[in-house]
Amino acid sequence: MASKPKYPRNLLLINPWITDFAAFDLWSKPLGLLYLTSILRQNGHFVRLIDCMDRNDPLLKASNPKEPKVKRYGIGPYHKEELPKPAPLMNIPRRYSRYGIPEAHFRTHLSEGDKPALVLITSMMTYWYPGVFRAIKLIKTKWPDVTILLGGVYTTLCPTHAKEHSGADFVLPGNDVRPLLERIDDLLGTRSEWVPERFRDFPSPAWDLYPKLDYAVLLTSRGCPSRCTFCASHRLFPGFETRDPEACAQEIVDLYRHRRIRDFAFYDDALLLNAEQHIFPMLDALISRRLPLRLHTPNGLHAKAIMPELAGHMRQAGFRTIRLSFESSDLRRQREMGAKITNEGLAAAVENLKGAGYQGKELEAYVLMGLPGQTLEEVISSVRFVTQCGVKTKLARFSPIPGTREWDRAVEMYGLDPQADPLLHNNSIHPFVSKNLTEADLGKVALWTRWINQELDLGVNGMDGAFVSKGMRETFRKHGRGGDAASSSSRRNF
Repeated sequence: MASKPKYPRNLLLINPWITDFAAFDLWSKPLGLLYLTSILRQNGHFVRLIDCMDRNDPLLKASNPKEPKVKRYGIGPYHKEELPKPAPLMNIPRRYSRYGIPEAHFRTHLSEGDKPALVLITSMMTYWYPGVFRAIKLIKTKWPDVTILLGGVYTTLCPTHAKEHSGADFVLPGNDVRPLLERIDDLLGTRSEWVPERFRDFPSPAWDLYPKLDYAVLLTSRGCPSRCTFCASHRLFPGFETRDPEACAQEIVDLYRHRRIRDFAFYDDALLLNAEQHIFPMLDALISRRLPLRLHTPNGLHAKAIMPELAGHMRQAGFRTIRLSFESSDLRRQREMGAKITNEGLAAAVENLKGAGYQGKELEAYVLMGLPGQTLEEVISSVRFVTQCGVKTKLARFSPIPGTREWDRAVEMYGLDPQADPLLHNNSIHPFVSKNLTEADLGKVALWTRWINQELDLGVNGMDGAFVSKGMRETFRKHGRGGDAASSSSRRNF
């Protein structure tokens, strides 16, 4: 006879592994689970967390004193173990790994606490689902009769695949906490007395689940009114909601005072929207405290919102990592993407940020590469324009996300099966199926961009968009694709 959990309100939350060709801890925390923990606690539940991606996991540190390798601002590489490549990825000439704590440590953590009444697992990128499936299998092996609920990004974008293949007992797509609480109540025979109706009503995340933190992350708003053709924000968070700016500032202040955290990353997709009512009050509250904070924006900022006054406030409050959404300098593509940014808008934002005291080497603009139909020349021109603005380029590979317009184009142009294995959403796939932009092209652009960024770090004036050192020209000669017309054209452009 199967044993019953000792405590009917004992819940185990899991942040599973990443399985991919590459992964890096760039201010990554399962913020949804931390919010959920606070809500569950207010409804009388005891919550335990196993975060497979915690680089400060005590078992990881005990088994390898060199872990974790902490870089500037608290970020750093994950522990990884190479895995056999799944069949759909077999032809990709790169090593495939599981990132996060070793599987043996996960098994140990499962045994550390009492048997849970329920297990709740989150998910992120659709093509990271093998890590989700493995966690579910290990939990079911240990506790065959424990009910597992699966939510998160993967389940929201690929609910059918999750229901058919994950092994979870219940798959809950979407971001509304009410259906989840109702499901928990049904399964446990409990009653949730407190259900937040709006994101604004959410309590602070349960950071106490982490004994050691190198940084913290924030979400001061959910959703984005823009409808960029490559982004699924509107599917994950329909509409747009904000939290109280004073409360967000206080959250930062409390973590600094009680945990000595200095580095904070914003997860917002539209942080600067309605600036007068949202970001300005938040920054004013932080500036008045005069704390030595380092604030980061790994998600691209809406450049057109960065006026001189806002740039000055960002500088005073402690923003260090500033990344601007740009994507492409091609005017036609900008219009197709919704005209969120123009070349003139990016240049003006950079000028305002520099006027506030930022140096070009402190600023980055995202450029997308690998979009369906995109040419090598478009990517090169976009990098050139960013360089002319005097800031660094942050290259981002396109990943087709179900429910976006670029997904529809990828289906049409690449012959991608809409019901294909989500592993094929991986951003490493598409240079191998595109006729316009190959893996060799992307590698060449990445090398060139890295060199230009390094020159900017050194203060070399190569801002006319044509500067390439002798060493870089030699690099391109070695990494060329041969004598075909496309390669010759590309070399002329460089």
